[in-house]
Amino acid sequence: AAAGLSYVGAYVINTYKSYDNFLQDKYAVLPAVIIICVAVVMFIIGLIGCCATFRESRVGLGLFLAIILVIFIAEVSAFVLGFVYREKVKTDVQGTMRSVFEKYDGKNPESTVVDYLQEQLHCCGVKNYSDWTTTQWFNSTGNNSVPLSCCRRDTKNCTGRLDQPQEL
Repeated sequence: AAAGLSYVGAYVINTYKSYDNFLQDKYAVLPAVIIICVAVVMFIIGLIGCCATFRESRVGLGLFLAIILVIFIAEVSAFVLGFVYREKVKTDVQGTMRSVFEKYDGKNPESTVVDYLQEQLHCCGVKNYSDWTTTQWFNSTGNNSVPLSCCRRDTKNCTGRLDQPQEL
């Protein structure tokens, strides 16, 4: 389990690098660091449990049980906090994403990240393609279209025009 958590934590940190323009708060990587720390702690606790079992130590097994109970309580608390604050996180991420979409010009680093995100997640805009109609880029181009990164992969000759939403 500790090795699995270490892998997940490292994967999240590595993936964070691709989306760091959307997550202006540098503490967004904190959960991944916590996951890696939990993995180290789990490894140590596992060693305590194994050693206590091999030695048939009642004190060691009691300590192992107490630690497992504390971890269980911490997991339940984390779940409850995640459930309670999910709307705040959603609102914060959408607000940050909207500000990045506002800076889109097709050339700057934020634009590259927006294109990458839309291509990888097969999406267009924050909620849908109509989000692009309020951006400065949309108004400056004047061609009533969205970036080509909004186009579906299976369509050919997609122009990103809003009068062809089936291609987006």
